[in-house]
Amino acid sequence: MTTSSNLRLNDQLCFALYAATNQVTRAYRPLLEAVGLTYPQYLVMLVLWESDDQPAHEIADRLQLSPAAVSPILGRLEEAGLVVRALDPDDARSRRVRLTTQGAAVELGASRAQLNVVEQTGLCGDELSGLRDDLHDLVMRMSGGTS
Repeated sequence: MTTSSNLRLNDQLCFALYAATNQVTRAYRPLLEAVGLTYPQYLVMLVLWESDDQPAHEIADRLQLSPAAVSPILGRLEEAGLVVRALDPDDARSRRVRLTTQGAAVELGASRAQLNVVEQTGLCGDELSGLRDDLHDLVMRMSGGTS
């Protein structure tokens, strides 16, 4: 059986992105575990460290996930004492999420983990920011936005 020239695994953008994502998340896993976070929890916490006290649906939007996908992550973060959720006084259908003192304190350890992973990539500042910008542009193009 012959394979069409455009169906070779190493020629696929999807596989290159998948393999790179796996390597990056594997690099993060033990470092984040040391500060008590999973990778999905880390992403939620990044949003909150950047801008605390947000509606849960805005966190989901920022992560390009559904609110139903983010809700269990928020529940586990709340159980761990890192965030609190409360009804939004301006919208009874919505819940606001804010960091606890403990959740804010985890940022330092997570920052060290992030620096460690950046070092593992072997990319210098311009290479890293260029790759990140290219990936953000790809996401915008694929989601119908403009770059």
